Amino acid sequence: MERNKTIMQFFEWHLMPDGTHWHRLKELAPQLKESGISAIWIPPVTKASSPDNNGYAPYDLYDLGEFDQKGSTRTKYGTKEELLEAIAACHNLGIKVYVDVVMNHKAGADETEQFKVVEVDQEDRTKTISEPFDIEGWTKFTFPGRGGKYSSFQWGFEHFNGTDCDEKTGKLGIYKILGEGKDWSKKVDDEFGNYDYLMLANIDYNHPEVKEEMIQWGKWLADTLQCDGYRLDAIKHINHDFIREFVNEILNHRGEDFYMVGEFWKHDLEACRKYLDHVDYNIDLFDVALHYKLCQASNEGRDFDLTSIFEDTLVSSHPGHAVTFVDNHDTQPQESLESWVQDWFKPSAYALILLRQDGYPCIFYGDYYGIRGPEPAEEKQEILDSLLDARYHKAYGDQQDYFDHPNTIGWVRLGIKEIEHSGCAVVISNGDEGEKRMYVGEQKAGETWIDLTNSRNEEILIEEDGYATFPVNAGSVSVWAYQPKE
Repeated sequence: MERNKTIMQFFEWHLMPDGTHWHRLKELAPQLKESGISAIWIPPVTKASSPDNNGYAPYDLYDLGEFDQKGSTRTKYGTKEELLEAIAACHNLGIKVYVDVVMNHKAGADETEQFKVVEVDQEDRTKTISEPFDIEGWTKFTFPGRGGKYSSFQWGFEHFNGTDCDEKTGKLGIYKILGEGKDWSKKVDDEFGNYDYLMLANIDYNHPEVKEEMIQWGKWLADTLQCDGYRLDAIKHINHDFIREFVNEILNHRGEDFYMVGEFWKHDLEACRKYLDHVDYNIDLFDVALHYKLCQASNEGRDFDLTSIFEDTLVSSHPGHAVTFVDNHDTQPQESLESWVQDWFKPSAYALILLRQDGYPCIFYGDYYGIRGPEPAEEKQEILDSLLDARYHKAYGDQQDYFDHPNTIGWVRLGIKEIEHSGCAVVISNGDEGEKRMYVGEQKAGETWIDLTNSRNEEILIEEDGYATFPVNAGSVSVWAYQPKE
């Protein structure tokens, strides 16, 4: 019987830029395996514009910490050799590794070039607000430190369709590059009129050389690392046709078991459905709508109706294609998509993604190990380990919901024969202390169940008819299950 699978996002925004992260993953892999983690999502592995950059300002996609470029040989996270050792350590334990790939833009060019642009309105990128003029932009990438190893492709302004700085004047803006066939891609999100441009030197996926090079790189990276999948960054800004082609090419090259999940940062379920249709359902998407529901619930407290927590979420409409999460590096305090789920609700939020039958849950390094930075947060390893243990050992079988009170909800998993003592009862309150009378199965009659979160100390006897009344503290979660005495 296959056990429940769980991803860990193995980084947060404020990791120390000391090149030790791949070593950290290698050392912690056994503990993560013991905790029930089956897959690791690692940050961008490619050389960025500086040694302390998190990887989302990519410079050389073929430099995995191998060449002396941009101020160091290593990336923020370590060297190529250390990366390969960390992946091998995970694979030796049966843990899959998903690599974050950033394909929307490039940063840290080696030289400037002069080319013609028009400036566009930042609030509506379809509106031109200048006559054509020449700028000096950072768009020439020659990678002298790599010397053509792995790929001889060099980037020039013709491979981009936008940039943000005129080096000649120092003026910042959104500059659309002019030339034959140059335009924003039409197959992108329509926020700001057209959301092709996000930042830095924006890659032009209408250019055939670009498409060919990026697909070739995607195959090379998977082969070089022998990784198990990709997390695709910022895909609402990238030509949707290219993403479909890229995904199909990688799957044909690496096999259909190669896993891909996209960051399509939209609440709108209809937009998510259309995107999944467009890519032939060959990737999953992060459930952004559920994240915002969890954030809203944490902010509103008892005023939030818990019975509505899954309404209009991806996991409710497309359960087989939803990666559920509570927080990530972008939602941390003071980051670009700040929407931090408050600490009091974090255990309940994780119960909602870890202990239900739908979705592929991803827990956040910053919640498990804590976050640094201007607004640090303490680790929540103890409570998360209890929930991960319940997911691995208990959360199996048919699910029955008791979503019948706005401040106290519950559900049961009835367990399966293949996993001894599986089955659990979960109760969540965002108001006063409460309880739920729920059915866990007549075969459980006579068992004594305890709260695996250690929030409640009492023991609950399962009655002859398979029912029991399960309590929960105010503003808390309890996970009740049978735990054989050692």
